[in-house]
Amino acid sequence: MPNCIYLDNNATTQPDPEVVTALLPYLTDFYGNPSSMHTFGGQVGKAIQEARESVAALLGAEATEIIFTSCGTESNNTAIRAALAAQPSRNQIITTQVEHPCVLNVCKQLERQGYGVTYLSVNRQGQLDLMELEAALTGDTALVTTMYANNETGTIFPIEQIGELAKSYGAAFHVDAVQAVGKVPLNLKNSSIDLLTLSGHKLHAPKGVGALFVRKGFRFRPFLLGGHQERGRRAGTENVAGIVGLGKAAELELREMPQAIKREAQLRNRLEDVILATIPDCEVNGDATSRLPNTTNIGFKYIEGEAILLSLDKFGICASSGSACTSGSLEPSHVLKAMGLPYTILHGSIRFSLSRYTTDWEINRALEVLPGIVQRLRDLSPFTSDDVAWLQSRQEDILINR
Repeated sequence: MPNCIYLDNNATTQPDPEVVTALLPYLTDFYGNPSSMHTFGGQVGKAIQEARESVAALLGAEATEIIFTSCGTESNNTAIRAALAAQPSRNQIITTQVEHPCVLNVCKQLERQGYGVTYLSVNRQGQLDLMELEAALTGDTALVTTMYANNETGTIFPIEQIGELAKSYGAAFHVDAVQAVGKVPLNLKNSSIDLLTLSGHKLHAPKGVGALFVRKGFRFRPFLLGGHQERGRRAGTENVAGIVGLGKAAELELREMPQAIKREAQLRNRLEDVILATIPDCEVNGDATSRLPNTTNIGFKYIEGEAILLSLDKFGICASSGSACTSGSLEPSHVLKAMGLPYTILHGSIRFSLSRYTTDWEINRALEVLPGIVQRLRDLSPFTSDDVAWLQSRQEDILINR
């Protein structure tokens, strides 16, 4: 579908043509091993170093603080386990109920191994209660791990306040910034963050490459053992083409970000405003004042989100009902459930996520077809007002007895 209208950029992004041009020679002509002693390999090693410097510049970090990985999942796994290894006498982890599965599932495994894990709740806007965090922190807390911005709603957490609380108890602070890098300006030099994760395919680089920021001086134990690559911090022959592509993408994001943030927010707001004005019984999920500029999550009452997505797909419009990593599940989004959304919205919520390639015409086309789709699905819906009232009462009973 080369002519599709792509509004699912939080799942993955289109590789920038400049990124593709930059990486292709490292799949053809410059195929040497960067660890080799000869000049042919050495020039490849130099390209990796240049990419490292570009990623560091995007993050406001030093090049020596960047470790290249295969993806955000590897980076998150590495960060969590490294933080725990740094303080083996501590046995508690604090995270949130709305994290990506690659954080939640690691924490659940660590629970089974004897760690205590606190899963902080969120409110209807998807925001944390900092008082709940402070109450959970103890002298036994080894790690606080939270996302920077939620992948489903775009809600941005108060990262520096979280970090300050973690530091006051001597805990390490890890941030999953996979959705934030390239959409939010960062300066890690003056931050409380110890470890930060990013993924290339979320910022117009190829899939299969990511990075982990590790603050200088942090006691780091590698997750993958083997050779000396990445200064002994991540073994395995480097994905050179992917790394070069990520470096180029970081360079472009640093240049394009101010204009992209403004433009994407304008397009997102128009999409959102027109939907709310033309389609009854729908609402925005998440924090309207503190969120990513490219993301809106809208709940359409009384219909199934999957039916909306299938109908949009017939018009060549790509959107999502949540994280691509959980799209195979029939369960409603764990993020929206944690926010306490009513059943009338929970199953009918759609995420639209834009990029710097999103056009006015694409937004106009989505707005042209969406009202008819929603109306048709509601006309077919078997739910009555009595059914809705019963579902709402059952939800209240479940919440009370949980």
